[in-house]
Amino acid sequence: MFRTVSKILAVTAVSTVLAVGSAFAAPITIKFSHVVAENTPKGQMANKFKDLVAERLGDKVIVEVFPNSQLFGDNKVLEAMLLGDVQLAAPSLSKFERYTKSLQLFDLPFLFKDMAAVEKFQKSAKGQELLKSMESKGLIGLGYLHNGLKQLSSSKPLKVPADASGLKFRIMTSDVLAAQFEALDAVPLKKPFSEVFTLLQTKAIDGQENTWSNIYSKKFFEVQPYITESNHGVIDYLVVTSTEFWKGLPDDIRGEVKKALDEAIAFGNSVAAEKATSDRQRIIDSKRSKVLELTDAERDQWVKAMKPVWSKFEKDIGKDLIDAAYSSN
Repeated sequence: MFRTVSKILAVTAVSTVLAVGSAFAAPITIKFSHVVAENTPKGQMANKFKDLVAERLGDKVIVEVFPNSQLFGDNKVLEAMLLGDVQLAAPSLSKFERYTKSLQLFDLPFLFKDMAAVEKFQKSAKGQELLKSMESKGLIGLGYLHNGLKQLSSSKPLKVPADASGLKFRIMTSDVLAAQFEALDAVPLKKPFSEVFTLLQTKAIDGQENTWSNIYSKKFFEVQPYITESNHGVIDYLVVTSTEFWKGLPDDIRGEVKKALDEAIAFGNSVAAEKATSDRQRIIDSKRSKVLELTDAERDQWVKAMKPVWSKFEKDIGKDLIDAAYSSN
């Protein structure tokens, strides 16, 4: 009997070793799910990553890109990732609230003066530490991808905070963003990105906040008569994978994939910088939506109205983190 048990244990051990060894038998498939159009910085970055991996790893690794919420919306993709149904995603930093409070930092209004400050902070020691803030929850950040600074679009002109009072604004799933609009006496509504155009078109909501490239690529400017150039916040993404998938990759493959990803992110960030300027101009040229520029005095009113949100979330995020980010200005 003992001999039989020993044989069973030996066979089980060998089977386990074989299973582990073949867990990443070629080709390794990386499903990259995202919610925006292919002509956006994120869309172009994902396709660039796919091309670089194909060029360098041949049939060892196959990257499949699913844009426009074809596979998962940002609200479901992280759960799907932990189940192994998708290997790579780049949700907005707002989407990680249930896994870490630290990344709420990026939703604080008027924290960063410009994208140079955002970049400086993300490259700092504190910024890099944040990439690993969810490792114990099964997720690991691989890099920050830029989209740009946020603008406010609306069915009526927004020049001072009082103009937003009573209006309904779509927001991402973020308690910070909800508090931001509540500070304006407006009504924040957490809705999926894929529904925003229809909500605006049917006037179920009055406005939304987004970057120039998202406003242009998703045609929000066609159903919103006014866009206030507020630059009040940032929309950046965290390129993320599951800790299990990432650490399970063979070392040589992981190194090449990370190298390709870093290059693709740098490419995506350069696209984001260019599109922030060009898409803004395309919207102006369309004459479908009027772009409103704020005077310094008007902008100061928005800052004054929204800045109390910082202290409300200081305990969750950490004052040292907020101070480090602000010092990047």
